[in-house]
Amino acid sequence: MKEIEIKVPNIGDFTDVEVIEVLVNQGQMIGKNDPLITIESDKSSVEIPSNFEGKIKSLKLKVGDKVSEGDLILILESSSNKNEIKEEPKIEKQSEPIIETKSELEQVPVYPKQVTGVSSASPKARKFARELGVNINEVLGSEKDGRVVEDDIKKFVSLKSVHNKEIKEIKPSKIKNEYEHAEFGKIEIKDIPRVKKLASTYLTNSWTTIPHVTNHDEADITEMEGFRSSLTDIYTGEKIKITPLAFIIKALVASLKKFPSFNSSIDEIETGKMIVKKYYHIGIAVDTPNGLMVPKIRNANNKKILLISKELREVSELCRNLKIDKKELFGGSMTITSLGGIGGSFFTPIINYPEVAILGIGRSEKKQVFLNGKFQVRTMLPLSLSYDHRIIDGAEAARFNNDLKENLGKNFAYKLAV
Repeated sequence: MKEIEIKVPNIGDFTDVEVIEVLVNQGQMIGKNDPLITIESDKSSVEIPSNFEGKIKSLKLKVGDKVSEGDLILILESSSNKNEIKEEPKIEKQSEPIIETKSELEQVPVYPKQVTGVSSASPKARKFARELGVNINEVLGSEKDGRVVEDDIKKFVSLKSVHNKEIKEIKPSKIKNEYEHAEFGKIEIKDIPRVKKLASTYLTNSWTTIPHVTNHDEADITEMEGFRSSLTDIYTGEKIKITPLAFIIKALVASLKKFPSFNSSIDEIETGKMIVKKYYHIGIAVDTPNGLMVPKIRNANNKKILLISKELREVSELCRNLKIDKKELFGGSMTITSLGGIGGSFFTPIINYPEVAILGIGRSEKKQVFLNGKFQVRTMLPLSLSYDHRIIDGAEAARFNNDLKENLGKNFAYKLAV
């Protein structure tokens, strides 16, 4: 029996890369090219396979460790002569979750009528499935021994979205237009922006799996806007510019504290229970030339309005330049999407899965409102609250909107700015 040291091979121009998954256990028998660990840099995730076969004597790494080329992964016991081959495993960059537009229906294998048992998959693949609301045990794996990878999950979702129902038995098919668009005049073929292709998977999943209901209302923000426009620097006397969205974020956090079910998610895959979050990370839909992105304002409950306004500008700029860390697009409490800077009043925003509610903001306008026995000119803000009816009912949504309106009203703006 021969002991062999398995080390981190050449992974490119990277050092101190984090180990996010350990895919094997001590005492386990492994074959050549079996994956051992997954590492993740700022730009990609990579599985490192074994270039030998045998039994794992001892593991030298754990999740969270930082590794570079040459670091020891594990010690292997082997008696095979094949292990004399001294070649480094080929490391391939894993693709990000994007559904390609090229006729994927012609490339996807036929799914059996029923997939039983527990699928083999890495924690990363299981997490990806949970984020998309997919039962990974229904996905047919394309790797060795039926192991499920992210590409299998993406293809499963694409088929599910086409048919808008649970997949039991699907055969590749393609619906062809009776006439080509070009027969009626000039056309232009353009690629769908990468960000929009990525978002389409999540939006389709959200719309087809969550029973959406939207509650429309208006908030009186007359005093808030007056206070916001009056803010000045006490040293220079210059006007302080704070976006209304910063006030709305603070008002929303206050309502989330009062109605915790809005700050939750459903664990549909494993427990079927409601996960109530104790943090307040507010997602902000940012319009970019490449498509919509939703970064998070973390721990908004602990930040002053001025800091929130500053962070809003910073994350928006990072999104427009495609420099935002992908992790910042996940892990939110609730999302705000605003059309106020463009126009329009009420709309029906799609919930940002796995959240259970989203707040749509329209353009504020001055209206005649009957108040205190007479008509007055007030600044009114359109609110469109979409919610998951499995968790939130109509009465609770109406109460939430009423609380939010109070938080945006006369006294709340002054309190928040202190």
